[in-house]
Amino acid sequence: MYKIAVLPGDGTGLEQVNEGLKVLKAAEKKYGFKLETEHYDLGGDRYLKTGEILPESVLEELKTFDAIFLGAIGHPDVKPGILEKGLLLNLRFQLDLYVNLRPVKLFPGVSTPLKDKGPDDIDFVVVRENTEGLYAGAGGFLRKGTPQEVAVQESVNTRFGVERCLRYAFEYCRDKRDRKKLTLCGKTNVLTYAFDLWERAFYDIGTEFPGVELDYAHVDAISMWMVKNPEWFDVIVTDNLFGDIITDLGAMIQGGMGIAAGGNIHPGKVSMFEPIGGSAPKYTGKGVINPLASICSGAMMLDHLGEGDAAGRIEEVVAEVCSSKLKSLNAGQMGYSTSEVGDLVAEAL
Repeated sequence: MYKIAVLPGDGTGLEQVNEGLKVLKAAEKKYGFKLETEHYDLGGDRYLKTGEILPESVLEELKTFDAIFLGAIGHPDVKPGILEKGLLLNLRFQLDLYVNLRPVKLFPGVSTPLKDKGPDDIDFVVVRENTEGLYAGAGGFLRKGTPQEVAVQESVNTRFGVERCLRYAFEYCRDKRDRKKLTLCGKTNVLTYAFDLWERAFYDIGTEFPGVELDYAHVDAISMWMVKNPEWFDVIVTDNLFGDIITDLGAMIQGGMGIAAGGNIHPGKVSMFEPIGGSAPKYTGKGVINPLASICSGAMMLDHLGEGDAAGRIEEVVAEVCSSKLKSLNAGQMGYSTSEVGDLVAEAL
C-alpha cells in the first residue's frame, strides 16, 4: 500500500494526470500493489479564488505521503512566477527534494531533430541539484525603479548540498549496470568559486566509486555535444540552473515535452513526480494533449517506491505504443485522443 497525493494543477494537468492514474491502476492489478490516492486542488484556480498557494496545513499533510503525483503548474490569469515559485519551487525546498532526475531516452519510432541519431544514441540521465544554486532566492534590489537600479542574484552552493547530489549520482551509476560514466557539467573557467567546490567534491567522492568513470565538461560544451554526440553520455550531474537548461534541450532531442518525465527526489522520503512540460492552457479540455510524459512520470514514481518490475514494463509498453501506434508526439497530431493514448498503454500493460 502506497499513499499518493495527486496534484493535477493547472491547464491540461488534470487530463495528463487522469491518464497517468489510469495506467497506474492497470499496474496495480497486474503487479499486486495498492495505491491510495488523495487529490488536492493546489494551483491557479484556488489561488484566484482564495489567494492561497500552498497553505501550511496542506504542506504538513503532503509530508505524510509516500509520493506526490503532479500534473502541471501555470495559469494564464496568474502572473508568471507566482505559482512556479509559490508552489513548485516551494514544494521542492520545503520537502527538501534535492535531486531532480531527468531520463533523456529516445523511444523507437519517435522522431528526433538530430540527423542520423536513434534510440541507441540518445539514452542518458541528468541528475540536477534541486534546492540550491541561483534558485535559492538569495539576492535583492538596490534603488529599484530608478536609473541607478541594481539587481543581485546569488548562487548558493554548500558542501553539504553539493555532496549529497553528487553522491546520489555516483550511487545511480553504481546501481545501474548500463550507466558507468558520470560527467560533471560545470563552468570552472569562469564560475571559479561555485564550480571549484563542485569539482573538488566530485573527485573526492569519486575515489569511493572505483567502478565509475569520471568525466568533466563545461556546460557550453555539453550543450554542443548533446546535439552532436549524445551517445557520449551515461549520467550527467550538475547544478540547479545548468540542469534546468540542459534538461529542456534533452527533452527536445528525445522527441519533445510530450514524452519528458521527471522526478523531484529525496531518497527515503516523500518525493514528487511530474511531466516537465507546462500546463499548455490553449489545449485544455480539447483531449489532444500527449499524456505519455505523465505516464512515464508514474513509472518513475513506481521505481522510486520499489516497484521496479512494474515501472520497467510501463516503459516497455510506452516504447511499443510510440513505435507502432502514434503518428506523432505533438498535441493534436498523435492520431489518438489523450484518453485513447492512455487506453492504449493501460490495455497493453
